[in-house]
Amino acid sequence: MKQLTILLALFFVSTAQASNGLIKLKSQYDVETTVERLENTLVEKGMMLLTRINHAQAAKDVSIKLHPTQLLIFGNPAVGSKLMQCSQTSGIDLPLKALITEDEQGQVWFTYNDPSYIATRHQAEGCDKLVENMGKAMAGFARAATQR
Repeated sequence: MKQLTILLALFFVSTAQASNGLIKLKSQYDVETTVERLENTLVEKGMMLLTRINHAQAAKDVSIKLHPTQLLIFGNPAVGSKLMQCSQTSGIDLPLKALITEDEQGQVWFTYNDPSYIATRHQAEGCDKLVENMGKAMAGFARAATQR
């Protein structure tokens, strides 16, 4: 029981959900490895990987220093389209995104929008099970990318 309590405490310390709908997890890997692990997981799960944006490289190209920051945009039209049937404006937050960053202390973070926050934001009614499944999938993708 004591070990379970410690594990749960560590999980909540390394995972934060802010009131802005972002879920943030610590990664045990560097940015590049975290991104590659996420890409591999998405491909394994049949997700459509739309693009990978290296914000730090883009900043460097215009002589601005930015800590490593990469954004992956991905989705599954069979799922996202159903959410848009519940509320078409949710399309502004789709496809899904994951932001992998390194902070000033060298800690790597995996941040994503909580699907339930997206649904609430867009008043998507009648999609509770879909949104729940999206949340579980995103949490699974995040764990696969960030944990050993």
